[in-house]
Amino acid sequence: MATNTRNRKTVKKVVKALNKASKTHARQAKTLSALKLKKGGKAKKKGGAKPTNPALYARVKAEAKRKFKVYPSAYANAWLVRTYKKRGGGYRSS
Repeated sequence: MATNTRNRKTVKKVVKALNKASKTHARQAKTLSALKLKKGGKAKKKGGAKPTNPALYARVKAEAKRKFKVYPSAYANAWLVRTYKKRGGGYRSS
């Protein structure tokens, strides 16, 4: 809880400082102030694509975890998506 409050104060402080700077910094400040922070000070993620076949997606994801030493990684996720789609899976926007 203390971290979240500290992060919010830090963001507000940066926003104030940037607003006093040039127009470019003012636009950056506007973007920062529009962020909605969750607990822990992390920005909320926008809804991404969801798999249409969760069971198939889970099986392919488990294969990816066994196949790659580092998961998640760019290569592992690319392989996951490619393999999931080859096997008939799809995505829908949330």
